Amino acid sequence: MKLPVWVAGAVFFCTGSGSSVLIAQPDPNAPLERRLDISVEVKTNYRNSADVALQLPLLILPDGSPLLPEGPVLRTVDPGSHLEISTATLFVDAAWGDALAAHLKLDVIDLYDRNPTSTDQDVDLDEAWIRLGRESEPAILPEVTGGYLKIGKFPHFERQDDRHLESYGVVSTAFNRFEDLGLEGGFDLGRHLYAKLSATQGNPLFMRDPNALAGDNGTRIEVIDGRAPRLGSGIVIAYDAEVEDLNSETDLEIGAGLGFRLGDDLGEDGMDLLVWGYRRKLADTVVLEGTEYGGDLDLLGGPLNLFPLPTTGDEKEEFGVNYWFYRRGFSLFLQAVDQDLAGLERTGLEAEAAWRFDLPVRWAVGGRQLFTHIAPAVRFSSLDPDFGNPRMGPLASFTWQWQKIDAGVRIGIVPGAELTIEHAANEFELASGRTVSNDETLVTMRWRFGGDLG
Repeated sequence: MKLPVWVAGAVFFCTGSGSSVLIAQPDPNAPLERRLDISVEVKTNYRNSADVALQLPLLILPDGSPLLPEGPVLRTVDPGSHLEISTATLFVDAAWGDALAAHLKLDVIDLYDRNPTSTDQDVDLDEAWIRLGRESEPAILPEVTGGYLKIGKFPHFERQDDRHLESYGVVSTAFNRFEDLGLEGGFDLGRHLYAKLSATQGNPLFMRDPNALAGDNGTRIEVIDGRAPRLGSGIVIAYDAEVEDLNSETDLEIGAGLGFRLGDDLGEDGMDLLVWGYRRKLADTVVLEGTEYGGDLDLLGGPLNLFPLPTTGDEKEEFGVNYWFYRRGFSLFLQAVDQDLAGLERTGLEAEAAWRFDLPVRWAVGGRQLFTHIAPAVRFSSLDPDFGNPRMGPLASFTWQWQKIDAGVRIGIVPGAELTIEHAANEFELASGRTVSNDETLVTMRWRFGGDLG
């Protein structure tokens, strides 16, 4: 069944007489509260990236020696120190009462989400959705039980949306960094149990560096003109890339989750445990903006399908467990994922701990407090592929073991302005057993303007 059919069915379901099964009904005697929030966020960055270049052999003999040593080179996307504007974002949020909401997130420049970095689109509609019903945040007990249906482009329901650093771990990069397009529904089984279901297009499988910049792979200059791209390829992993347009010809990705939550009445302390999974069929190829390489099975076959990874079948499955814990200003997030990628098995683990301290009023500028809060955070993530690549080199980094530790601090300068300073200790282990570092330091100044327009 294709995506437009699901959308039509969902709209009929929500507007028909049976919608009260899924959507909690508002009090008919309560006045309808309307709210419109429009804001703009700008991020400026200082980035310092290590300079790493790895020459990969194209073919490996059974004894482990290279037959053709002059293979591709994986190199840091843009090494050295740089000052750059990574993104400017428009947020629009609207609500009509408690049971109808809409959200839009539009990125301009979008430097750190482009893939390939230099030739992908620099104006990107990250999110655009309408939600019927109430959706509770993780570890928040709903005041009344009910449910919701969301239609549009939105994040995966298992994604950590309260990250305390600007960077991403290798697990969040590989599995759920980008939004998907389709339908998502959730319903409460009492205040503590809940379930979620989704039917979406599915993020195409591609490759990127897990540091800030994705890398240039398969650009027209590289493939058609035969010239080296301005930016490096990055040291890449397989990951779920961005959905760029509606593709009704691909099979749907079906997701489901079952969760248990506890929390206090103030919404400050709580925990949430979610078990989830996704399944879809990989397409033979997916056309992506800015690259001549195809996604999904086309990617796993290597350039011109001459260097395939040892795939079996076309199924893509992920199963995972999430855990959120909040206690006053402390937060802990854990995620474990097991994936079967057309017979290629890999597992991932990610953990982030952060503690926010609100600072006393000591200085003020223009009537606003100077230095409002400080929040140190540390994240550990690892990605362990359980498959080899003994005969070829172009996709060798897909088979390496990865470990990344991100540590930093976020400082509230004034309301609406935050400074985040962080360092990524990014290591991967080659098939030979040698460990290589691809570290990066990132300093982000984030400015937010606007707010509630009533």
